[in-house]
Amino acid sequence: MTTLKEPDTNEVLSQRIVEDIQVKAELGRYRIRGFSTFQRLVHFDDVMFVARNLTERNSENGTVETETILGTRFAERAIKISTPVYITGMSYGALSRTAKVALAKGAAKVGTATCTGDGGMLTEERRYSTKMIYQLNASRYGVTPQDLVKGDGIEIVVGQGAKPATGGLLMGQKVSAIIAEKRDLPAGIDQRSPTRHPEWLGPDDLGIFVETMRELTDWKVPIQIKIPACRVRDDVKLAAKTGADGIVIDGMQAGTGASSEVVLDHSGIPTLSAIATAREALKEIDLYKKVYLVVSGGIRNGVDAAKAIALGADAVAIGQAAMIALNCNREIPGVTDFDREVGVPAGYCTKCNTGKCPVGITTQDPELEKRLILDEAAVRVANFLDSMTTEMKVITRAVGKNNVHDLSPDDMVALNLEASIMTKLPMVGTQTVPSMTRW
Repeated sequence: MTTLKEPDTNEVLSQRIVEDIQVKAELGRYRIRGFSTFQRLVHFDDVMFVARNLTERNSENGTVETETILGTRFAERAIKISTPVYITGMSYGALSRTAKVALAKGAAKVGTATCTGDGGMLTEERRYSTKMIYQLNASRYGVTPQDLVKGDGIEIVVGQGAKPATGGLLMGQKVSAIIAEKRDLPAGIDQRSPTRHPEWLGPDDLGIFVETMRELTDWKVPIQIKIPACRVRDDVKLAAKTGADGIVIDGMQAGTGASSEVVLDHSGIPTLSAIATAREALKEIDLYKKVYLVVSGGIRNGVDAAKAIALGADAVAIGQAAMIALNCNREIPGVTDFDREVGVPAGYCTKCNTGKCPVGITTQDPELEKRLILDEAAVRVANFLDSMTTEMKVITRAVGKNNVHDLSPDDMVALNLEASIMTKLPMVGTQTVPSMTRW
């Protein structure tokens, strides 16, 4: 009897290259998809916590604090959340109305925040959010001063980790009549957001814009600047010097509703490296822990969040993980048929850009949206956020501490050379950090 041989990695890679060339030959352009990069990158699995036993008694039976306060630099009302995890900005347009409201309700159940994303604020989103960060993208689609002042914080977006320097992209099939009206666009036409804000061109102008937002909100709420992880050291210093309360670093493992594969896979730097570089940059200008640091891009669970905090973050923001908690890429018996509806099995879908989401998350089709049950989805999001917080507590106890914000690089080691160089953590089993010449 002949036994079929599993294709090796090179064979699979070759098949993907052939398929990629054939698709581009048909399209006559680059490929567009949702989700995130498929590149093999150094990530949180490449660093590890080192628990304490004889060296210091762990706090197995103690209480671990997770409360997080963001925005004590200049804002009158800092954002206080129960856990150092909140829902990142994802637009109404890229996501359905039900998905946006479910995220707001789920976050509120555990006492954390959500961010509006591009496309303006939904009334229901504000109603259900206990803490809501209002996002200002370059497009200004759906943005009004009346809504902006209702936020508990403002996020000025310079760019996204999944598509740095390329602006937003909402395909025409998702620009429904309702979305078109909210964004003042023609229905059914691709919407490409600009990459630059109309009010500023560089860091000096951005500083003036930050002051304008201060005056608009009467200096009451924190203002944070979101930058894609690219030239992190310089970008962080420039963002901090504009007078922002906080900085959000979005690594290249971040997700998106639509982007070119070229940018997804070949632009930006890994999240792990970005955190360490941002921490160093803030220390160099004596603003570490004065300007808060939020990290996003590839945060999958509470252990990733704990590692990000130990490396220097004050909080993390999740997007793709929150969508999966809603039911992304899950076959619902008797309701969905991924193979028939989007041409791939559940678990492999990256068709967020098509508007055909079988589970009603990344669509504006009313019939598909009905498949996402609002209250059930909100509970799943809350449960996932609770699980992340519990995982952070377990890790914090294991290293002998009682507050998640006391986690530090001293609690960690790197498992390989690349991670050690990027994070400045010692290689496991040594006390050595490999030297690296700064370019």
